[in-house]
Amino acid sequence: MSTLNNTRRDFLKAMGIGAASLAVPGCVSFAQQLRGGAAGKRPNILFCLADDWSWPHAGIAGDKVVKTPAFDRVAREGVLFKNAYVSAPSCTPSRGAIVTGQWHWRLEEGGNLWSTLPAKFKVYPDLLEQAGYHIGFTRKGWAPGRDGPGGRKRNPAGPQYKNFQQFLKDRPKGEPFCFWFGSYDPHRGYKWKSGVNSGMKLEDVEVPACLPDSEEVRTDICDYFWEVQRFDREVGELLKVLEENGELENTLVVISGDNGMPFPRCKSNLYDLGTNVPLAVRWPARVKGDRVVEDFISLSDLAPTFLEAAGLKPTPGMTAKSFLNVLTSAKSGRVDPKRDHVLTGKERHVPCQQTGMAGYPMRAIRTHDFLYIRNFKPDRWPAGAPKGYDQPTKIVVSRPLGTHYGYADVNAAPAKSYMLKYRDDPKVKKLFELGFGKRPAEELYDLRKDPAELNNVADRPEYAKVKSKLADDLMAELKVTKDPRVLGKGDAFDKYPYYGAMPGR
Repeated sequence: MSTLNNTRRDFLKAMGIGAASLAVPGCVSFAQQLRGGAAGKRPNILFCLADDWSWPHAGIAGDKVVKTPAFDRVAREGVLFKNAYVSAPSCTPSRGAIVTGQWHWRLEEGGNLWSTLPAKFKVYPDLLEQAGYHIGFTRKGWAPGRDGPGGRKRNPAGPQYKNFQQFLKDRPKGEPFCFWFGSYDPHRGYKWKSGVNSGMKLEDVEVPACLPDSEEVRTDICDYFWEVQRFDREVGELLKVLEENGELENTLVVISGDNGMPFPRCKSNLYDLGTNVPLAVRWPARVKGDRVVEDFISLSDLAPTFLEAAGLKPTPGMTAKSFLNVLTSAKSGRVDPKRDHVLTGKERHVPCQQTGMAGYPMRAIRTHDFLYIRNFKPDRWPAGAPKGYDQPTKIVVSRPLGTHYGYADVNAAPAKSYMLKYRDDPKVKKLFELGFGKRPAEELYDLRKDPAELNNVADRPEYAKVKSKLADDLMAELKVTKDPRVLGKGDAFDKYPYYGAMPGR
């Protein structure tokens, strides 16, 4: 935390200078940037994004069960980032932050799940296309949501292609490309016992401390791992295509996930299992491999990084910062002293409070030693109300544990069903309250003593100074980035349309 004050001053200064330029329409001439610009051949960019994948669930990260040879290869031949975080632990706002290079709370409707992304927010695929890149995506791009209400004529990730091969076939000769491979894995639902039937051993699974240790939960985790492996296998096929075409050397390959694993107290939460995601980057032409970096990276930093790699400048509205300097530094460990913390947040995931369209708004600051969370509406339910939206919500689960009700911000799953069924069991009760119960306005976790983030020390006198400092640092950055929650305009998030199916309807 020693550099946090300096970081904050630098951040405030930079944003103060840039704030006036936010009103500048459009972009600076990209043709002009290129003429001034990129030394050498511009790289191709291959961005592979999993759907609901937590750190450290990769072979190279130390997990003994899941096998991820493609991710491991990219990390081994490039850079493995241990502290990569999403802006929001929810698909739509996380992906909105990625394409815009902005915190999701700045994106109006785009800060919620199943929303729209207003066209006034520039996205890096469009900017690269204007600069002569062939762009496109397959499967899940910016999603879920609707393009039209925001004034867009296509997905913010670009034009959609059936697959990578078709994308390359349509590529004009000599053009660099930027391709978004958006997998639906490992998003639920899972095929029950797919992991075990593939050969995974239940006894080898390391159950996260926030979940009960049972055969059902271990089986559920193995099914999640099976889909992580399917994602990894398909990434490997893309790498093979590039290698066969002789283009892998000058392709910036990035592999990550849009938020954490779909389990209680993970996805849709600001704890690490909801926000800390795997990230590996490989670019042999510019980046020295075999490195592990501990700097904090927000996935919103990808947009300005991609632009800088292409010889372009970030737009004035981007609050994120390129980490190309970290990639090209050839160093491991802590590289850039300014990257000593990261911000995360959440607005509405699904409308599952007791009434209306409200979500569960929260923001957090994560340092190497502490996680501080500010819950703006502690009277609401973090996982959704027990009885769902306005009326009892029956969620059918095709598993031995049958059906369960409510808490709709947590995906229907065997792990969820198990915790609901055994909520009064002494071995489950505390974990159930941590995953589904209400929370105080402030949470603070001492990661040196409690890496699993289970013991809130916000009210302990010995942590008063730490809590006060982190709260001040968080609020200062939220104010300068014009977060509606701290400017008295946060209720707008509860009124934006929700374009998905209503829970239980």
